[in-house]
Amino acid sequence: MEYIVHRTVEVNGIKMHVAEKGEGPAVLFLHGFPELWYTWRHQILDLSSRGYHAVAPDLRGYGDTEAPASMSSYSCFDIVGDLVALIDLLGVDQVFLVAHDWGAIIGWYLCMFRPDRVKAYVCLSVPFWPRNPKVKPVDAMRALYGDDYYICRFQEAGKAEGELAKNSTEEVLKKLLTNRTPGPPILQKEGMGSNLNTSMPLPSWLSLQDLKYYASKFEKTGFTGGLNYYRNINLNWELTAPWTGAQVKVPVKFITGDLDSVYTSLGMKNYIESGAFKKDVPNLEEVIVQEGVAHFNNQEAAEDVSNHIYDFIKNF
Repeated sequence: MEYIVHRTVEVNGIKMHVAEKGEGPAVLFLHGFPELWYTWRHQILDLSSRGYHAVAPDLRGYGDTEAPASMSSYSCFDIVGDLVALIDLLGVDQVFLVAHDWGAIIGWYLCMFRPDRVKAYVCLSVPFWPRNPKVKPVDAMRALYGDDYYICRFQEAGKAEGELAKNSTEEVLKKLLTNRTPGPPILQKEGMGSNLNTSMPLPSWLSLQDLKYYASKFEKTGFTGGLNYYRNINLNWELTAPWTGAQVKVPVKFITGDLDSVYTSLGMKNYIESGAFKKDVPNLEEVIVQEGVAHFNNQEAAEDVSNHIYDFIKNF
């Protein structure tokens, strides 16, 4: 880990922290919520040892990257703008893209807006999300799962932050990162910070040192930056009206765990298995469903994920 190089770069009007290692074709790693560049620690070491330049930023609002105060500064255009500027700064025309959770959603936008900058995409957990012109996504989620569905509860500025503040940052992150309950995450009415059972031992893939690193960064930044991504879901829907019906034509490999709460809610499993995913992403080359693996598969099944990434990108 000490051989991973850290630097701060200027992109799209903000200062961005980037972790990187290795030389060769660039592999850009995008993390999700509530994570950091650190979620890719295993893949950075693995891919850099196989002849690639692994690059993992803290995304806008996270870790050591700047966090603009305005909620609307976290739209898909702002974040994709950061990434295009970062790719330019790397001095390459194209990157291999690897992304998970919210990083995966941003990854789909990057592939849709600027397919010329992505050689191939390894997507973890969140498949492509075709735009339904008839209903805003958060409204559809509320109709399906109610007001206590986690994305619905995240919408109001300050509310989720207040609930999370009832416990230590370390306890909150332990609960979020180690959750293995499939199906839609429905939050308790009395608040997210209530009745956290944090006495369970940490899983083998998440050490106390790992947890403390995450906590040290979120203690400084809070969770608002990451939550603002959720608060822009409906705005992103409005902004992307011109891409209604658009296909993503970048070559893609998709990897999820069979216990992942995304895979097991919102009709995602059916979307993937029915052929609709392949219709929207015609160059979807492979779908991997990891048995007994939950949402944070890049950490829980790190070696398997690293091998899948390499086996795919080495073909290009």
